[in-house]
Amino acid sequence: MSDEPPQHGGDPGQQGSQGWAPRDTSAAAPDPDHPDGAPAAKGRTKRPKRPKRTGWRRAIPTWRMTLGGVLLLALLVVGGFIAGYQLIDIPAANAAATAQANVYVYADGKTVIARDGEINREKIPLDRIPTPIQHAVLAAEDRDFYSEDAIDIKATLRAGWNTVTGKGRQGGSTITQQYVKNYYLGQEQTVVRKAKEFFISIKLDREQSKDEILEGYLNTSYFGRNAYGIQAASHAYYGKDVEDLDAGEGAYLASLLNAPSSYDVVAHPENKKAVLARWDYVLDGMVKHHWLSAADRDAMTFPVPDKAKPANALSGQRGYIVQAVEHYLVANRIIDEKTLATGGYRITTTLQKSKQDALVEAVKENVLSKTSDDREADRNVRAGGASIDPATGHVVALYGGVDYTKQYVNNATRRDYQVGSTFKPFVLAAALANGSTTQKHKAITPNTRYDGTNERTVQSATGSTGYSPANEDDVDYGSITVREATDKSVNAVYAQMAQDVGPDEVKDTAIALGIPQDTPDLTASPSIALGPATASVLDMASAYATLADHGKQRPHTLVAKISKNATALPLPARNTRRAISREAADTTTSVLRSVVDGGTGTAAQGAGRPAAGKTGTAEEDRAAWFAGYTPDLATVIAVMGQDPESGVQKPLYGALGLARMNGGGAPAETWAAYTRAALEGSEVQDFDLEADEGPEEPDPDESGEGEDTEEAGGTKAPRDGGSTKKPGTGDARERRDGDRTRAPEAPSEASPAAGALHTATPADAPSRAPAPAPAAGETAGHPASGRRDGDSPARADRTDGPDTTGTRESRDDQGPLGPTRP
Repeated sequence: MSDEPPQHGGDPGQQGSQGWAPRDTSAAAPDPDHPDGAPAAKGRTKRPKRPKRTGWRRAIPTWRMTLGGVLLLALLVVGGFIAGYQLIDIPAANAAATAQANVYVYADGKTVIARDGEINREKIPLDRIPTPIQHAVLAAEDRDFYSEDAIDIKATLRAGWNTVTGKGRQGGSTITQQYVKNYYLGQEQTVVRKAKEFFISIKLDREQSKDEILEGYLNTSYFGRNAYGIQAASHAYYGKDVEDLDAGEGAYLASLLNAPSSYDVVAHPENKKAVLARWDYVLDGMVKHHWLSAADRDAMTFPVPDKAKPANALSGQRGYIVQAVEHYLVANRIIDEKTLATGGYRITTTLQKSKQDALVEAVKENVLSKTSDDREADRNVRAGGASIDPATGHVVALYGGVDYTKQYVNNATRRDYQVGSTFKPFVLAAALANGSTTQKHKAITPNTRYDGTNERTVQSATGSTGYSPANEDDVDYGSITVREATDKSVNAVYAQMAQDVGPDEVKDTAIALGIPQDTPDLTASPSIALGPATASVLDMASAYATLADHGKQRPHTLVAKISKNATALPLPARNTRRAISREAADTTTSVLRSVVDGGTGTAAQGAGRPAAGKTGTAEEDRAAWFAGYTPDLATVIAVMGQDPESGVQKPLYGALGLARMNGGGAPAETWAAYTRAALEGSEVQDFDLEADEGPEEPDPDESGEGEDTEEAGGTKAPRDGGSTKKPGTGDARERRDGDRTRAPEAPSEASPAAGALHTATPADAPSRAPAPAPAAGETAGHPASGRRDGDSPARADRTDGPDTTGTRESRDDQGPLGPTRP
């Protein structure tokens, strides 16, 4: 019997035979849906099936799909941003954005002479741009520039929405974005460019300051009229530097950034209403941000811009000046040609605008206005001029030709025309500086006498040189002082003097005074005195400036300053040195004053100033010169003959309506007109000279004594009372042409030829036939004398020896010969 108590349920009928309660029958019931009739799993219930989506409901994404899509898009955006930021770097600036013109300005540092290069841009630092002008640009383009990020998302989205909805294309770019587009990228409207602009702007904003970005923007933006950058725009619209703009003008330039071509109110007056509205918008923005007072705003009137200037940036004198300055920079190794061609340099020249204008006007009045389309010779007329301040060596004015776009060659710097008798002062200066003596060992001074006989053979210490230069018009002057020989430009005297001094010494002195050593045909021979050398007008002005400054030479310069991006380039030292003694220079000046007072250069008196100078004529009258100076200005003028088609040098016979062209005519008249205008308003200065005139020597023709150089051995018989060529009387040619009128070229009172009239013939005519006489009433230069400057080296070329005794080749062993240029 079991000790375990019996188990009783609540219902005896429900107990089994063992007293156990029966199990839940439902738990063991088979599952009617199961294929085998197996009982269902305990505790699991079947979920009802979700009804399938049908119809339009199938097109709507579920919330799970939406959330997944948003997350995926976010991942793509973040991943794309990271990838773009990592892959897109700030590139190098594009070529168009960095291209600049070289800017050439006058000595005042502001007035522009010319701009070269296709891109009219001058980059300037931000501190040169006045604050009101900066504010005007900000008011027009990006008023929150200094407080915003590089990318304005709202503005970008707004601009995109307005474009999509048909409200017009609008800019949503910040100044940073615009700068990136201008400087690093381009103007194309593509997704790729916009993406690059986005990432570069962000990076740039982190690497550069706001000031740097604004500076770049102002220097790269296009303002119309081919003006890139605010400085170029300032000159294009108002003709002045940006520093000189006022707020109203700045507001107009800022307005142009919105529509450069359309808002040019001069070119498109029909758009004036829109322009004024934009201008008002800019100014109102300045007032709103407290950059401009309301009172100042109300007082403003619209600043109408200047008319657009022609595109010929190098027309007139501009091209000649640019060419000369570039040559100076390269020749003096300040900058090489390729580097200069990259642009962006600001070159402050030594040229003074008032003097430059005066020189142009003087040439126009005394040369160009006298040409005529009816005269064949006038088509060959060319002119060149250069003016230097002796105290500084600064070139203050330059005339290269009628127009650089029409006559390309610069007549002020070319080195292919003979300087003629303008070289003779260098011979005298060499004699005085070196203490040279004549063949009889007498010191050469202004009062020293020489034999001025026509075609007198030059003598050396050992005898004849075989060189017999002719005087102009074959005039015999007999015994004549150096001063008188200079007044009349006597070839025979100066050729002998060059031999007495020593041709090498003459050459060295000319170089010391400022003539370049590599000047063509600067040959050490007696003929050097007659000027076969082909120095430029500028070279001669430099040498004459040395005489004006009492023998102190300083290299001339055309450039006062050159800089790029506000960084100055070093200029070479220009050390002043003594070329010749003051006494030698001042004595030469004293003699050259006589040339102006009563010699071949009397037309220079028109300057109304104490002046010294020398006339000169090249071979066959292919060029006529006047080189002269006052105490404060040295200037050289040349009139040249050149065929405009072939470029061949041509004689100037008949040019300007004159039978002959000489240095005492148009060149001296131009010199006088220029000097008078250039020095107008300045105090008249007299020469302060320490000259040594030397003792007076008796005239051997009157005393019966022989002249020393002639006794050294000449080829012509001493003149006697029966000579057919007496000084001042001339031969049949003079009598035949004596009615020609020229400007006063009266010799000094001491001259045996005082009051004589001498005529002119072509300088290298093979038969020495006279030039055709001018028609009745036609003048030939100076009104009071038929004698012209006796300075053509052509005579020397043709008369290297006596006419009947041989050729140049047969006399090569007899000493230095004359010029060899045709």
